[in-house]
Amino acid sequence: MFDIYDSLTARLRASGDYVWPLALRAIMFWEFWESGITKLNGSNWFADIPWADWQKGFPWPFSTLSQELNWLAATWGELAFAVLILFGLFTRFAAVSLIVITAVATAAVHWPAQWDSFETLWNGYVITSKGAGNFKLPLLFILILLPLVFHGGGRLSLDHLLLKLSGREAGVDDRLGDANAAALAFLVLGVTTVFLEPSWGIVFFVLALATSLIPRLLR
Repeated sequence: MFDIYDSLTARLRASGDYVWPLALRAIMFWEFWESGITKLNGSNWFADIPWADWQKGFPWPFSTLSQELNWLAATWGELAFAVLILFGLFTRFAAVSLIVITAVATAAVHWPAQWDSFETLWNGYVITSKGAGNFKLPLLFILILLPLVFHGGGRLSLDHLLLKLSGREAGVDDRLGDANAAALAFLVLGVTTVFLEPSWGIVFFVLALATSLIPRLLR
């Protein structure tokens, strides 16, 4: 009985290395490509941000940039990184970049400027704002992108092809669960949250630094 289950799950894991990263890459490509094309063919509405009293506007340092520069960065960032995601080229870099773009957009127009409890904050987990934010969709985008950061583009990707061509394919299954791995996880979470709530991001950055230094201090 257990042998059948183990055999089944082993095969699902093997096929999953091909299927789920490609599925996530395809849907993220479409979402960001569509958004980028809409901006490319439309007019710059960033000057209207914030247009509601509950919105925060662009976080620092993007708040110091011109609306034109922010518009160009968002437009071409979405288009370029969407293409990289689709083909699975530099997947982790592209996914982190799209997380930053999404987090900045979320902070600017989807995240509530004021909230006093997580219950209040969670009122913004909706598609259409009711005056307390509407960060449901961008949060889901970030959650979809995070597996691509940690796992990569999968076996049906140009990244994997480059590994094969360079003779490093065996390293795909390597796992290093050390303090530096934890530090990298905290670093990714810091990048993900720092534009939404700077204090959260700073905590994650401090944890990343501390986690990476502890093994060295204990030597």
